[in-house]
Amino acid sequence: MADGTSTYRAAGVDTAAGDLAVELMKAAVGRTHGPEVIGGVGGFAGLFDVSFLRSYAKPLLATSTDGVGTKVAIAQALDKHDSIGQDLVGMVVDDIVVVGATPLFMTDYIACGKVVPARVADIVAGIARACSATGTALIGGETAEHPGLLGPDDYDVAGAAVGAVESGAVLGAHLVEDGDAVLALGSSGLHSNGYSLVRHILAGAGIGYTERSDAFGGVVGEVLLEPTRLYAAPLLRLLADPQLGAGIHALSHVTGGGIAANLARVLPRTSWVEVDRATWSPSRVFRVLSDIAGTSLESAEGTWNLGIGFFAVVAGPVAADVVNRLARDGIPAWQVGTVTIGARDISGFEQGAKGVDGGAVRLVGAYQN
Repeated sequence: MADGTSTYRAAGVDTAAGDLAVELMKAAVGRTHGPEVIGGVGGFAGLFDVSFLRSYAKPLLATSTDGVGTKVAIAQALDKHDSIGQDLVGMVVDDIVVVGATPLFMTDYIACGKVVPARVADIVAGIARACSATGTALIGGETAEHPGLLGPDDYDVAGAAVGAVESGAVLGAHLVEDGDAVLALGSSGLHSNGYSLVRHILAGAGIGYTERSDAFGGVVGEVLLEPTRLYAAPLLRLLADPQLGAGIHALSHVTGGGIAANLARVLPRTSWVEVDRATWSPSRVFRVLSDIAGTSLESAEGTWNLGIGFFAVVAGPVAADVVNRLARDGIPAWQVGTVTIGARDISGFEQGAKGVDGGAVRLVGAYQN
């Protein structure tokens, strides 16, 4: 006879709480579904109708997976979980757009020490809102309870997405030409990278996330939780434009590794670019953190995006029109450099990252005040 000490609940896993979390998130997830999603929420696997790929000459599937990193520690400290999902979608879906692919569907994974249904529902609602904004169906996921491995209020989130692109429409270094303009697309803040450094700086200065700070312009943690800007929909509209789309040669998502390394990844090996710092002014959050740490903005260029969330490498004649189109979609953009293909002493340049042997990039000049 079981005495209650050997049950799953006694071990710290509450399956009823997991079921309630699913019920609370169902409506938000369902709003991301179009007719392509088969079976709705709750199956062992999500199903997505890809019959439309028959119209492609040679369809390619693009996939990406990522998490949000230690930004979740700030969400946990503030007990504010409704925006972290947008960070996850931005990190995953916007990587797919880099190759010119249209995101189709996404799945998520939430690991936590204890399932708190309302908290899980908040996280998934944020994921669902961002999926809707990017035209991505959220077709499946998993919430796993890991007592003893994670604390009761601890959790981590990850996700994966799949997109499709015609093979002849894949963007990348093979399209980049001498004289192409390098456009920077403004970030909304730190996005989801470099938070281990952020937390180290604040801990060293004794600054808490719930403190109100004139320097930060609000509650510290709330400023740091500013969601990642979503670029997928505006960029896909740009690519679909009959006049401008052909002029988009390469895109780069500025995430881990910083500014120069991420741009270098999408440039051909024989090319080089000097990114002019004088073309923009890093926003307040970067300056305040650097001041607290007693370091320069330049020292953080390999960690933080410093105000650039994406790069677009475009044909020179369409650069101004691309900037204007992005501005109409609410994304500030500006030219930071020009691609040169040819021999150059590249000492002091960064060349690729993440196993990619790409072009050479370095930042020059001084930032605007």
